[in-house]
Amino acid sequence: MVETPEAEDSEVESLESDLKLMAQKILEFRTTLPDQLTATLRSILDAQRPLLPTGASEQNIPREESLSAPEDPETAKTLKLLNEKISSNCSAMPVVLKRMKDCITRIEKLDSYNDEMIHPAFKRKKIG
Repeated sequence: MVETPEAEDSEVESLESDLKLMAQKILEFRTTLPDQLTATLRSILDAQRPLLPTGASEQNIPREESLSAPEDPETAKTLKLLNEKISSNCSAMPVVLKRMKDCITRIEKLDSYNDEMIHPAFKRKKIG
């Protein structure tokens, strides 16, 4: 099966165009995915948060409106502090995950050692 140079060139061009299209999709996902994940997480957390009415007048107000305009400055301050803590926790998550993975690999490495390397004082006595 001998291919002509024209067929090879058209196949290369087709593969290059597919590659460019995939690169554009990856770039688009990288820019939009974090926002989508954040929105999804917020909606899940909002759905899990119980709605506690404090008065009969607030029962008819939709939840979004009641949360967007807190009545007293103390509540606003608390909400702002909570939002700051949540965002700082989210930004620290990659570091925490990396440390967890490192610890897991260390534990697995320790588990792979044979019994001769572990001092007898640290071994459990077998029951039964």
